[in-house]
Amino acid sequence: MADLPDELWRIILEIGVKTLKISNDNGLSFKDLCCIAISCKRLHRIANEPSLWSSLLSVDFPLRLTNNNSSSSSSFSPKSLYKSWYEKDKAKRIAAHTRVVLRIESRIAEHSRKLEELRTRRLEETDRMKAVASELSNLHKVRQASVALNVWQPEVVRGRQKQIVEQCAVPVDSRINALKMELKLCKQHVVVHEKTYRDEKRRLEEAKEQLNSKKYHPLQNVPVTERRVGDPSIKRKKLKRHISDDEQS
Repeated sequence: MADLPDELWRIILEIGVKTLKISNDNGLSFKDLCCIAISCKRLHRIANEPSLWSSLLSVDFPLRLTNNNSSSSSSFSPKSLYKSWYEKDKAKRIAAHTRVVLRIESRIAEHSRKLEELRTRRLEETDRMKAVASELSNLHKVRQASVALNVWQPEVVRGRQKQIVEQCAVPVDSRINALKMELKLCKQHVVVHEKTYRDEKRRLEEAKEQLNSKKYHPLQNVPVTERRVGDPSIKRKKLKRHISDDEQS
């Protein structure tokens, strides 16, 4: 390694950067250049040459490089310009990621609100169905008592059945038919509420899974093959500090 001249190292690094321009999965990225630069003083000097960082600018920021005015960028070195554009790009990506997370959290809150509302409606419909079923059962007893009055039976039993009939102030048959229809309708409403509740709960779980995949976790594994600057989950604090130290020196 020490026997190789600087010109050969410079050619190797330039080939690596040009390979990155052709294929994003191969070649040297800005992270690789920073790692090479901290290996020794000799490679630190070679890896910080403006030609390499100019090539990286054309790889990672081609549109900005073409749209940028040459006079405004001439006062900055390619490395400092790369750092400036990288920081702006990172801020945009973080803001976009934050908006995505906020939208998912808003959907989760809306799904939770709908679930609570559906739960309340289902309980109300269930209580209503129980009340209708109880009233229908009492009316069946009244109709049985009215039929039993036409049959001879002991006076005690007959008096109890007569009292049940007299306590009912509505037409039994018409009221029973109305309650049967209402009970059937309540059962249909309960079935619909349960199905809607399951669907809404499924949407809530999907939104929670999506939120967990979007939120950053310190123990989250980051693929090593991702070498472009477009991934906001990769931590680059040491590399940015290295760039800042080089500019100060």
